[in-house]
Amino acid sequence: MNPGSIPRSIWIAGGVALAAAGLMFWLTRGPDSLLLRVPGTDRGPDGAAGGGGNPVLAGKATRGPGQPASLPGLWPQFRGPKRDGISEESVRLLRAWPASGPRQLWSVELGEGYAGPAVRDGRVYLMDYDREKKQDALRCLSLADGQEIWRYAYPVPVKRNHGMSRTVPAVTDKIVVAMGPKCHVVCLDRLSGELRWGLDLVRDFGATVPPWYAGQCPLVDGDVVILAPGGNQALLMAVDSLTGSNRWVTPNPRGWRMTHTSIMATEVAGERMYVYCGHNGVAGVSTRTGEILWETTAWKISIATVPSPVILDGGRIFLSGGYNAGSLMLRVKKDGDRFVAETLFKLEPEVFGATQQTPILYQDHLYGVRPDGKFTCLDLQGKPVWVSDSGQQFGLGPFILADGVFLAVNDSGLLRMIEASPAGYKLLAQAKVLSGRESWGPLAIAGGRLLARDLTQMVCLDLTAP
Repeated sequence: MNPGSIPRSIWIAGGVALAAAGLMFWLTRGPDSLLLRVPGTDRGPDGAAGGGGNPVLAGKATRGPGQPASLPGLWPQFRGPKRDGISEESVRLLRAWPASGPRQLWSVELGEGYAGPAVRDGRVYLMDYDREKKQDALRCLSLADGQEIWRYAYPVPVKRNHGMSRTVPAVTDKIVVAMGPKCHVVCLDRLSGELRWGLDLVRDFGATVPPWYAGQCPLVDGDVVILAPGGNQALLMAVDSLTGSNRWVTPNPRGWRMTHTSIMATEVAGERMYVYCGHNGVAGVSTRTGEILWETTAWKISIATVPSPVILDGGRIFLSGGYNAGSLMLRVKKDGDRFVAETLFKLEPEVFGATQQTPILYQDHLYGVRPDGKFTCLDLQGKPVWVSDSGQQFGLGPFILADGVFLAVNDSGLLRMIEASPAGYKLLAQAKVLSGRESWGPLAIAGGRLLARDLTQMVCLDLTAP
């Protein structure tokens, strides 16, 4: 039959029926396939429709069977509440473990990588990579049992290169924001996983993906998210945490590229600033305007800059690295109407350097793992106080401090508890807690529950004392 001969009333009736059928199909698909669409997220930063190719904006949210846990504890970002690797909780931890080690509460399989978790209100947030589907996936898990509450995934092809994901999300009472391996930044409602905004730092700001992919962990500072694209259009930038719109952008006239380090905040002479290690130097940037307040080329690593700056009082900043970089103590001070950075001392790598994990400042001493794998305590003049015993190697594994003890994992997943004291290296307990390899992901602890991972698995351990 010629379609033109069909009466108009039949066309209308057929259209209504088709629309009703489509609505019924959508409703019966269930929440697991719900594609979240947020007003304005179909537009790029310049306002152009269609997102300009930003894959974050084409993401999909799926919901899982997990439920938030009614459990205490907070580890909201890279290196904990104050970004210093120290837990502020008063939870008592066991000082000895049974032969079988601390009790494992749950485990979950992950895509290859070293990304660490953040924890808030019984939820665990993790940036993962789904190799089969070729997707970055920001996942929200239950702290109680590890079951997935939701995930937000978007398409990004990533080749294996010593793992894929390696960053830690930052979570507030409203949002969770994370960076993917290829410098895509995703911001979601932290309860529902609903997309708030997304950025492509390579496309939008000229960033260069670092060797071994992005390791930078976003900093949420008040109502802004601070990022370091290190691209031709921006060294640092501040964006509104709820909308993703620019507050300020720091020019990058020297062309410093993004490294694997994360941004730290400090205050000198009443001026609050962000400290960032680019590939060819270190800079301090005003938190108010984004203006570069000072910069120095006294610290740069030719291969990969990984540990983040350690902030001390008096304008001091401790920098350390691998690849024969050793370490350096800077002091930033006000000189007339400008800031300058001077070198207080430099340490050779055999004295102290840190290939991957950022040292911890605790009670006027610096603790970290030097290139030969020995756990080391330094005074603030850079003099070694002690090193770990023979056979006590830590490789490239992570460590944090909680309840007066260091919790440190070596490459193969051996967890050690060490007394945090300059009096000497004192091992309190050790147990194999991971069965894989390359157990390098940053640790998190919340309510006495330790989250640790190797290349493909994360475990949750109960370290609490009765």
